[in-house]
This record gives sequence, structure tokens and C-alpha cells, in this order.
Amino acid sequence: MIETYKGVVHPVLCDVMGHMTTRHYAAAFDDASYHLAHACNLPVDDKNGFVDLELTLKFLAELRTGDIFVIRSAITGIGNSSFGARHKMVNCMNNSVAAVQEATYACFDLVKRKSVPLPDAFRERAESLLISESD
Repeated sequence: MIETYKGVVHPVLCDVMGHMTTRHYAAAFDDASYHLAHACNLPVDDKNGFVDLELTLKFLAELRTGDIFVIRSAITGIGNSSFGARHKMVNCMNNSVAAVQEATYACFDLVKRKSVPLPDAFRERAESLLISESD
């Protein structure tokens, strides 16, 4: 897994109970997905990119105001035009896993509005980040 995001839980990210709200978990994982795509040489611009096909988010431990966290990501599968990823959010204060997102993305032509095959440069780099289901 590679590091794809670092963050701090500021009070503005929290609900009235003092823990980070779901919308901010989603934003951090979304940012991590762009860093993973970049690390895998997937071009993202006004013509090319990727789209979310499926996201599953498991909350395992709360992040509270003042916590520092990191997201590490890896590739879980590579298809013709789609790829899977696992993003693991870890609380740096106690090394606990706060949340895990499993995702499926598709390489997407933003002009033609349709999925397209993954580029060879992506495949080469993504294979080095491929992990098994049990990792």
C-alpha cells in the first residue's frame, strides 16, 4: 500500500458528538483515489479520467477532533476498463484502522462519456501495487 492522503480532524469536520462526520470520511477517500490514480499513471484532465462504479465504506473506529490520520491505498483488481482499490484510513495517534473503503472505478473518456480501456502505463504501475483480497 502507498500513502495517498494525510489529514487532521479539525473541529469543523466533526458533528456535535465530536467525531468526524461521514461526509468528511468520503472526501478524504475521494482525494486518496486521485492520488492513487496519479501514482498509477492514469491521466486525469478535462478529457480523461475515472468514475466511481461502486464504493463500500466500513467504519471501524471513530476519529475525533485533533486526531491525525493517514490513508494508504492499493490496487485490488485490474480489468479491461475498470480497476479495484482498497483505501485504509489509519489513526496515527494510536495506529488503529478507523475506516476501510473498497472501490471499483472505470477509466472514462469525459468527451465521449463512456468507459475506455485502461492505458498500458496504468497497468504497468498498478500491477506493482496489486494486493490480494486478504491483505
